[in-house]
Amino acid sequence: MCIQTRPANISANTSKPSATPAPTRKAALLPFVFVMYAYATGGPFGLEDQVTTSGPGLTLLYHLFIPFFWCIPVSLVAAELTTAMPVEGGCYRWVRGAFGDFWGFQAGWWNWSASFLLGGAYGVLIADYLTFFFPGLVDWKHYAIAVTMIAVIGYINVRGIHMVGAVATTLEILILLPIVALCVIAATKWHSNPFSPLVPPHVPPFQVFGVGLALGLWLYSGYEQVSSVAEEVENPQRSYPIALAVVIPLSIATYFLPTMFSLAALGNWQKWHTGYFSDAAQLVGGPWLGVAMTIAAMITNLSLLNATVLTCTRMPFTMAEDGYLPPALAARHPRYGTPWIAIIVSSIIYALLAQKTMVQLLTVYMWLRIGVTILTVLSSWQLRRMRPELPRPFRIPWGRAGLLYVIAAPLLMSAVALVASDPFARKWGPVPVLLGPVMYFVIRKLQAGKIGAVQQPT
Repeated sequence: MCIQTRPANISANTSKPSATPAPTRKAALLPFVFVMYAYATGGPFGLEDQVTTSGPGLTLLYHLFIPFFWCIPVSLVAAELTTAMPVEGGCYRWVRGAFGDFWGFQAGWWNWSASFLLGGAYGVLIADYLTFFFPGLVDWKHYAIAVTMIAVIGYINVRGIHMVGAVATTLEILILLPIVALCVIAATKWHSNPFSPLVPPHVPPFQVFGVGLALGLWLYSGYEQVSSVAEEVENPQRSYPIALAVVIPLSIATYFLPTMFSLAALGNWQKWHTGYFSDAAQLVGGPWLGVAMTIAAMITNLSLLNATVLTCTRMPFTMAEDGYLPPALAARHPRYGTPWIAIIVSSIIYALLAQKTMVQLLTVYMWLRIGVTILTVLSSWQLRRMRPELPRPFRIPWGRAGLLYVIAAPLLMSAVALVASDPFARKWGPVPVLLGPVMYFVIRKLQAGKIGAVQQPT
């Protein structure tokens, strides 16, 4: 029994719902660039623990070579498929068009499930950084701040991608200003070799490699995710490749440069910990820069949450359009044309999970993210084989060698990251992944029951 309401081999022209939705104000190129940057990077915050666990030298090397094995090949895939199939839902519908209902459902379900972990984590981190200025924000007050921020971002997203883009642009400019100031001031105080030592002494090499690699993959994930709003962007066939060409180098610079300059100026890699960029800024530039960097870190999580709600809520929306989830999730706002029910439902789940810690929420995230990424890159090969007639204004370069590169590199990195992940992640990471097939067959069973009830004679 097949539960789809659209053909699996969808094209760019078959993603529109039958009812005429309210018009959505589309995002221009510049706001879209900042939305992509906000979702994929946001700022350098979050990599600090990589310095102490993997060593300063290996950390810097990660940020030079991981992009060539992870985000660059994935971005080339996303650029080709977005220009060929600029549809709402992006990678979910690419996978469904390439491999059919089952794997399409997995891509959509894993993607949406992963957003639960991210959305809740960002709400927690926003409240965590506020406690730097207001130490009394603990217990229920801490949770109330996280829920309030999630609600505000949910409202902005209901208003549409145009407002989300404007907010992302403003927030990211505010974030980048103190980061640039840190780099400039730290560069004038360079006195240490930032690459020394390469790895921490007396630590097993494979452990160092695995932990740092897993964190690096998390930092460079998500560039294909923004394809989920392709129909809400002006001229996506042109805008998406341009945005990728701008955002990927900017993301690498955002991670690499402040880390390198701070290590060169301070030489204290053993003291790095979560949130250390604020300490580094204070040591390098004084209290004013430390406060500015702390504010930037808080804004980063707000910006990440803003972009996460935008991109990830299109998954339940398009899956509901295709008959996998309750039809209410496919409702568009009568004024703004946005999937407002999907946004509200997702925001409620984020708020419920905002009671957990950052580590608890992100432990299993990479398993879901890797699953979606593998299906996405494999779709590029399958759709080349099945749908060679699709116009591809942007094609993965270097012919067959290029296609092999964009598939093999992420697969290799995924295998190493999963094998080298910590014991807790290896134990619990597969759980949400395996929940995807369970939900698919549960929904098939429910849909079969509904059809059978309709067909019964009265």
